[in-house]
Amino acid sequence: MMRELDPFKRYEKNPILTRDNVPYKCNTVFNAAACKFEDQYILILRIEDLYGHSHLTLARSDDGYNFKIDDKPWVLPSDDSYYNLYERYGIEDPRVTLLENKYYITYTAFGPYGPRLGIGYTEDFKTFHRIALVTEVDNKDGVLFPEKINGHYILINRPGGFGGQKGAIWISFSPDMIYWGKSKLLLAPEPGWGSHKIGASTPPIETRRGWLIFYHGVRWTGSGNLYRIGALLLDINDPSKIVGHTPHFIFGPNAPYERTGDVPNVVFPCGVIVEPDNTIKMYYGAADTCIALAEANIDDILDLCIEDTKDYHNNENRHKRF
Repeated sequence: MMRELDPFKRYEKNPILTRDNVPYKCNTVFNAAACKFEDQYILILRIEDLYGHSHLTLARSDDGYNFKIDDKPWVLPSDDSYYNLYERYGIEDPRVTLLENKYYITYTAFGPYGPRLGIGYTEDFKTFHRIALVTEVDNKDGVLFPEKINGHYILINRPGGFGGQKGAIWISFSPDMIYWGKSKLLLAPEPGWGSHKIGASTPPIETRRGWLIFYHGVRWTGSGNLYRIGALLLDINDPSKIVGHTPHFIFGPNAPYERTGDVPNVVFPCGVIVEPDNTIKMYYGAADTCIALAEANIDDILDLCIEDTKDYHNNENRHKRF
């Protein structure tokens, strides 16, 4: 029986949120972090205002499909002189991780010197506490692991990828979530669907086979960038080691709302929720214009990571013999 190479099924009522659902004036809504809190589904939305600057606003749902957006923004660029220098043009692309009974949020701070990663937390989704700006520019696509491993907090990040340069996925370690180091390269772009740059999309999910992360790959085409999604599986005890990954993409722009928008041909997930039946709800920005939802079975994704990695390396070895 042939394995399913496109395991995600789009929600039939996509997109689930557009700017028409935002109760104040804005340009677009996209790239949302996702979690459960007090029996509700929470989305932390990136909303771009009419000036082209982004901030974060919350949306809430009882079923994971029908969301209501809060009446006003939740996190705006800080007025603090230190943070404002690096956040004044926007706060972008949040991811959320439940760790030590707090909801830690990584975000891209964008200012006149470029993008860098920030980390903050909330305990109640009312108050947001900044911890630090944890990278230099240019760095983004940060996701935190949901537990300390070998005494360290762990962050996936993506330095580079701007000004025509390639960008790869790196892993970094910290004793206190402020100072990060011992960085290692995890996965670099290769010719094909992610030939220009790749970056982590969603926080790690603990599975029986390792830490599962969805990542995006960008390919330059004659009509612009094309963003698609793959899966990466890391060793449960040493996440600097790759157990498997999908060398091909497993989700890409196909529907009209993914093909047409402010940035065409983009699917960009920032949040996933795993349900008790092992269904993954993946919330993604579509064409930088709206938010959509797709679902898959987690075991199907794991099988693709393991089996297709074997097939990929077998083909590589076969080619080397000729």
